Amino acid sequence: MTTSSSSLARLKSYLPILDWGRSYGRTELTGDLIAAVIVTIMLIPQSLAYALLAGLPAQVGLYASILPLVFYAIFGTSRALAVGPVAVVSLMTASALAPLGLQSVADYTAAAAVLALVSGLILLAMGLLRLGVVANFLSHPVIAGFITASGILIAASQAKHILGIKAGGHTLPEILTEIIRQLPNVNWPTLVIGLIALGFLFWVRKGLAGLLKATFGISAKTASTIARVGPVFAVIGTTVAAWALDLPGAGVAVVGQVPTGLPPLGLPTIDFGTLGALLVPAILISIIGYVESVSVAQTLAAKRKQRIEPNQELIALGAANISSGLSGGYPVTGGFARSVVNFDAGAETPAAGAFTAVGLLLAALLLTPLLFFLPKATLAATIIVAVLSLVDLQILSRAWGYSKADFTAVLVTILLTLGVGVEIGVAAGVLVSLALFVWKTSRPHVAEVGQVPGSQHFRNVLRHKVITDPAVLTLRIDESLYFANARRMEDLILARVYRNKDEIKHVVLMCSAVNEVDLSALESLEAINHRLADQGIKLHLSEVKGPVMDRLKCSHFLDELSGQVFLSQYDAFVALIEREHAPGGSKSAA
Repeated sequence: MTTSSSSLARLKSYLPILDWGRSYGRTELTGDLIAAVIVTIMLIPQSLAYALLAGLPAQVGLYASILPLVFYAIFGTSRALAVGPVAVVSLMTASALAPLGLQSVADYTAAAAVLALVSGLILLAMGLLRLGVVANFLSHPVIAGFITASGILIAASQAKHILGIKAGGHTLPEILTEIIRQLPNVNWPTLVIGLIALGFLFWVRKGLAGLLKATFGISAKTASTIARVGPVFAVIGTTVAAWALDLPGAGVAVVGQVPTGLPPLGLPTIDFGTLGALLVPAILISIIGYVESVSVAQTLAAKRKQRIEPNQELIALGAANISSGLSGGYPVTGGFARSVVNFDAGAETPAAGAFTAVGLLLAALLLTPLLFFLPKATLAATIIVAVLSLVDLQILSRAWGYSKADFTAVLVTILLTLGVGVEIGVAAGVLVSLALFVWKTSRPHVAEVGQVPGSQHFRNVLRHKVITDPAVLTLRIDESLYFANARRMEDLILARVYRNKDEIKHVVLMCSAVNEVDLSALESLEAINHRLADQGIKLHLSEVKGPVMDRLKCSHFLDELSGQVFLSQYDAFVALIEREHAPGGSKSAA
């Protein structure tokens, strides 16, 4: 490969648009335009609703949905991912900004932009350093528990808008206490319009697709896409009703004046005290947003036999968040619902996102005056219906039945997220997962194995009828060896040897499951070798993997090993039995 072609390939890896853009044609353009129209219609109410959830003015949701889509189209590797405000990140934004005690809307909005900017820089740095692996520290049970708790928390926080009351709180006990205290002040017109919106949206989600298929013969895919843009009909209907019936005069809260115009471009006002307070929340938002986005992107890519590049996705999401912070927005990531709509509507390339951005820009310029009478209860209903699909309480029963450790991680994450706060919940879930991982790997499974009759396979003597020999003890180590489990492994092996030390002449450690031996484990192996040698017992290894053997060759362990290293456990078993027994005199015990 020439230098120029190598440089072009490297440039394409950072700018995927140079790859798919070369083959862009009429077919791709048609699919992208149709998808953009549908996603734009869906995103308008969704962006407004999520801005409300984050405690921000409605137009900020639109701002956060314009430039991020353009920058993701340039840097992203997913053909269908739609980037913008999402429920969980909006909740995390609200939780991050609440402790700052900002009084003015301008300061609060500027802090949200700073949060997006910091989050974008973190994601960009992770991408350039190829640290996508960091997301692996968030186990699926922790993510599932966090999203479930967040869904409950979000739905509860929006109940005040449905009831037309003023209630605060950032944890579930605080929110419920405030709601109960404010129940005598319920605004009945707001409650009516909120319940109507909720009922309609639930029906749209559950029943509209079936009705369209049965009545008009529409395909399931098209009917599902139409159903997903149902919130638009709720917005139009309740806005017209609020205007015609003068519901603001009856105490129904509406969006009010939404500024018309382009997103404000420029660096937000940065206070270093605020910056320090937002650093940890920005890290959590970055990682959670990345995990959610990559999960969606990988799922959709697999359906078309495509692939995404996780580290490049970090760069793309970083660029999207930086652009959001520089255009008056707040943190964004890839959303599941809008990405599925984008995919089902026929999006062929990331250009569909750029076309969606144009549609949202036109909405910000032309449609915002029409949103004056939009009831906040309708936006709250939109959020509630969207997030309840995230709630999966069955994860608790599934985790309990499969792994008590995973159940503990899920339960801790859910309870702390609901009872203490979003950041504490996810951080505690990660720490519990890591602690349980260390605890489990610090207790390695060491099984005594024997030969399965008529084969070269070796299995646990407690689970299978196998052939063993009293002079040859074979122990299979089912864990990589490192400082946390080295001493326990040493104790387990020596304890088993001492039970039959007068009969045992050879100990074979079957290392087929050992991927790593650190310095602490090496010292334990050396101690085992010396203590067995003192008793006239030889230590052997079998099925040692190449990388592990390379590390062992860098030490004196192999030179001091009292026995041998065998390629397979079968070779070791046959050779040692022949060595211990005269020809024809070998005895086996089941």
